Amino acid sequence: MSKRVAGPEIERLIQLLAKLPGLGPRSARRAALHLVKKRESLMQPLSAAMTEALDKIVICSTCGNVDTSDPCTICTDPRRDGGVIVVVEDVSDLWALERAGAINAKYHVLGGTLSPLDGVGPQDLNIESLVTRVREGGVREVILAVNATVDGQTTAHYVTDLLAGTGVAVTRLAHGVPVGGELDYLDEGTISAAIRSRTTF
Repeated sequence: MSKRVAGPEIERLIQLLAKLPGLGPRSARRAALHLVKKRESLMQPLSAAMTEALDKIVICSTCGNVDTSDPCTICTDPRRDGGVIVVVEDVSDLWALERAGAINAKYHVLGGTLSPLDGVGPQDLNIESLVTRVREGGVREVILAVNATVDGQTTAHYVTDLLAGTGVAVTRLAHGVPVGGELDYLDEGTISAAIRSRTTF
């Protein structure tokens, strides 16, 4: 049984930090110690920022993004192409696509994927509002930017079936060899997907 090395307040801070993705107990201890050492320059501003975020952050009722306004900044940006909706599983995927700067479209966050084994059905996801957005008109293309997992592909097929007959083009991200990837280091599934998704050179 490990002994306590700090008061209950610091132990509580460590326990909460350990719940964050990518932080285990040891990393949480290091982060907590760093925060404690930098109370004035880091811990106090972080505490204030978290309190403000807690008060102001909302979920966009249009697309499901996280922002401080509803509708969110992306949905209200007139420079974005409203005719293209990129469907993602989670807000982190939306942020990743925005960092890449590859497309200037609007988004729709599903909030996960269909997973019968985990009891996640269509009613648990933000799918119905996507269909409503498409049926309201003005959408030319829906890009399914879901992960290449079994659940992700099941979700993509389900959404494609729901959008059949709307006249909207439904596309998906290309799968296969990543930029800078070497064939010798790739698994057979990735190579097979790359062969099936080959394009004209």
